Amino acid sequence: MNTIFSDLTGRLDRIGGARLTGRVQAVTGLTLTVVGLERALGIGARCEVIGAQGPVLAEVVGIGPDGTRVLPFGSWDGVSAGDRVVAAPRGDILRPDDSWIGRVVDALGRPAPGGAPLRQGADARPVRARPPSAFDRRRVGPKLATGIRVMDIFTPLCRGQRMGVFAGSGVGKSTLMAMLARNAEADVVVIGLVGERGREVQDFLQDDLGPEGLARSVVVAATGDEPPLMRRQAAWTALAVAEHFRDEGRQVLLLLDSVTRFAMAQREIGLAGGEPPTSKGYPPTVFAELPRLLERAGPGGGGAGGAARQTRAGQTRAGQTTAGDITALFTVLVDGDDMNEPVADAVRGILDGHIVLDRQIAERGRFPAVNLQQSVSRMLPDCHSNAEYRVYSASRRILGRFSDMEELIRLGAYQPGADPETDMAMRFEQPATVFLGQRKGEKTAPAEAFAKLERLLVEAGVPLAHLDGTDEGESMC
Repeated sequence: MNTIFSDLTGRLDRIGGARLTGRVQAVTGLTLTVVGLERALGIGARCEVIGAQGPVLAEVVGIGPDGTRVLPFGSWDGVSAGDRVVAAPRGDILRPDDSWIGRVVDALGRPAPGGAPLRQGADARPVRARPPSAFDRRRVGPKLATGIRVMDIFTPLCRGQRMGVFAGSGVGKSTLMAMLARNAEADVVVIGLVGERGREVQDFLQDDLGPEGLARSVVVAATGDEPPLMRRQAAWTALAVAEHFRDEGRQVLLLLDSVTRFAMAQREIGLAGGEPPTSKGYPPTVFAELPRLLERAGPGGGGAGGAARQTRAGQTRAGQTTAGDITALFTVLVDGDDMNEPVADAVRGILDGHIVLDRQIAERGRFPAVNLQQSVSRMLPDCHSNAEYRVYSASRRILGRFSDMEELIRLGAYQPGADPETDMAMRFEQPATVFLGQRKGEKTAPAEAFAKLERLLVEAGVPLAHLDGTDEGESMC
């Protein structure tokens, strides 16, 4: 009896499962309409369109009375009305592994052309995962040293924090990201290049990131010429890879460039699926997808119902385990340097701070071109020590004073001696500007950066107690 049962089981295993099929009814632009699979395919499901040039992987983006609307992960070249459409098995699963570190993959988790095959990990991870529950997360952890002077002093980054980098094109976003990938304290760096210029991918990998940065990074790249599904998928894939290493207990630095191109890809997908356009042509799903994407980064588990619980100063309570975090920087490409355009405005309200790169500062030759008055980290003041905060507060205020008076000073309308604070600002601004500028290969420890800036304040005659209303107390020098 057992022999007969085993034989029947073997025969069943060799019988291929039935595959649901439909047919192409129409192709309009990027959108292909399929009939016959309405009850089989839901939103986000995948299928293969069997055209004259071979199968094309596609995803369902809309369902209407005329059929199911799908978009391609490739091109519709060779596809015509009546072609067969086959429901595909679930393909939104990744299996990241340590062997991915140091590699470049595409939006579907495949190795870059010419690269060796990737080893697949044991655990399957959905590409489009839900953000962790707010009540299961730990608080933001201790300060993370970036090696970038202007960031460590004026816009400090903590473990599990999510920061936005807002800038127009050509102001130094990619260089700043590469400096962070090389220098920041992290176990693994995950870099998502969403809609990047094809010419610049190799430049970024070889010149900006370099062998040192790539050796501890996983790079997910989808260039601007790829279909919108691939560009959107690249952001999801980068988050899924970061989540894998976070769940292994590692400190992950996620750099996603850029959220704007993710939103543009979602705009193309939404409009092709029949959504109505709203502000600047963005359909409602763009503003629904942004928080779902950005909230996936942040501290790991171990909150009110979990294991590890850290104070902001980084002390782990006795008897609790250490979990990983995703510290993330998301770049936002602002149209025409308009910091209030819809995507920038939405992202700024979601993240834990923002760094504004200013074109005028870049034109003067200071890089990173951070506008200190417009940039803020929401982890302040807690993440700085008292001595560090005095240096930060005094520097920010005296540089703000120079910014207010800059036009009068440059026109010669201000007479030295008329205002003591303005005179101090004039003495401090030039050496501070030189100090805050930093070349791509430079790295400065935070303690050294604070000590140097304090010396510049003292040399300019800036009394810290007078500016921040506290006693001078301990010195950083």
